[in-house]
Amino acid sequence: MTGCRVRRLTRPTSLRGSNGVAFGPDGRLYVAQFLAGEISAVDLATGDVEVVVPAGGPVQAPDDLAFGSDGSMYLTDLVPGRVWRRRPDGTFTLVTDQVRLPNGIACVGDRLFVNEMIPDGRLLELGNGEPKVLAGGLAMGNAMQLGPDGALYYPHMLTGEVFRIPPDGGTPELVATEVHEPVAVRFDLGGVLQVLSRGVAGIVTRIDLFGTGDRTLVTSGLSGLDNAAFDTENRMFVSSYAGGGITELHPDGRTREIAPRGFAGPYGVTVDLGGTVHVADHYRIAEPRDDVTTTELLPFAHGIAADGDLLHLTSQYGQVRTYDRTTRSVRTRANGLAEPAGIAVHADGALVVAEAGAGRVLTIDADDTVGVLADGFGRPVDVAVDGEGRWYVSDEERGAVYRLDGESPAVLADDLAAPQGIAVVDGCLYVAETAAGRVVAVDLVTGEVRQAADLPARQGRTGEQPALHAHGLPGVPRPFTGLATAPDDSLYAAAGGTVLHLTPAEEP
Repeated sequence: MTGCRVRRLTRPTSLRGSNGVAFGPDGRLYVAQFLAGEISAVDLATGDVEVVVPAGGPVQAPDDLAFGSDGSMYLTDLVPGRVWRRRPDGTFTLVTDQVRLPNGIACVGDRLFVNEMIPDGRLLELGNGEPKVLAGGLAMGNAMQLGPDGALYYPHMLTGEVFRIPPDGGTPELVATEVHEPVAVRFDLGGVLQVLSRGVAGIVTRIDLFGTGDRTLVTSGLSGLDNAAFDTENRMFVSSYAGGGITELHPDGRTREIAPRGFAGPYGVTVDLGGTVHVADHYRIAEPRDDVTTTELLPFAHGIAADGDLLHLTSQYGQVRTYDRTTRSVRTRANGLAEPAGIAVHADGALVVAEAGAGRVLTIDADDTVGVLADGFGRPVDVAVDGEGRWYVSDEERGAVYRLDGESPAVLADDLAAPQGIAVVDGCLYVAETAAGRVVAVDLVTGEVRQAADLPARQGRTGEQPALHAHGLPGVPRPFTGLATAPDDSLYAAAGGTVLHLTPAEEP
């Protein structure tokens, strides 16, 4: 199967991960996209999406936004710790770079407030000079809003609580406890508090603070809610950090898609023995059926390998985990690794992992003992095994793929353009050559390289990447194009915001 026919399994979404949302002066809904590094505007009548602030500009990791009285857009730039002002003419001004992981943001007249999404974070007022601290001790702050009573409301994500504080400062007051995984607080036009959950069920907790005091739950089924905004007709529009898109959420839980959801990445891909395709999509495990279906919210999934009922996963932030699909339990296999990426399973059940940041290929046995299979690479990002038990590794830094023969790796092919995902089929090592936008087949005997298929253009940032870690917490992940073999020897590639199915091209 050298030449391939390519079929997309899902449509790419124009909003790869949608985070903070706010209505702009033009009536469109503006969306911050943390993973994509963009700001987009959605026409709610048509669903059309326009990229207003493209990736690659001064803003690296936008997470929330708000509009000032003069029409300026204010943005929290999470990973580098900056807050920006974008004037109506499109020019940017740095408001501050003295905030740790700024997330929630609110404009109150001409005043600007932000909070920090870290343990023991702060709520700050920004203006001329040093930020003014209104409150400390936030247990991971996030989206906040001015309430009808003139106080600022904000969640503690780690403790399931909602607090409020006057804009001029004072003692924070606890408003609600035991709120389901709160990520954002918003008020509808009737003054009812809406607390969004970041969990898999898409719960919104409605609290009538200034009326009956009643608390009700709305279950939307939208996994990974992030933020919400209400229009002039009191219609609620929500975003999803996991699935992206924009959806109208009715009070009874019914939903209407405005801008379609889809993959945030995707990153790694694998196929189990039953032929089901599983995708590591940063915040979740997902399947490309009926568009994209969330299997489990499991941050931060990047590499993935199927093994019976088990899915083995890597996180670029240092973990290797095993997810049991029958019990929905997660077992941590290794911690503190340097950017583990691709993963595969040895015939004896041991895991083999490309540790990109350390230039090594590791093994993890049944007792979770970590060993070194090979080292001395530049940036190894994926591993694969052939039918004879020989292992292969791709090195995107050196532009080469290696066979792990004997004491030292043997070069199988070089002069490749950022090779990432690899898979073995029918005497060939297939390689996702990401910088060239193609999949190539490398003959395992001769090393001859032939093009097998084109890949769609990589989405998102170009040039310098934001930091992978910030203040000890996850930052922005590196792109990864996964490749996997199916039981029928066809291939799957995670690329261009979708999953591709590669099958043999028909003979002429």
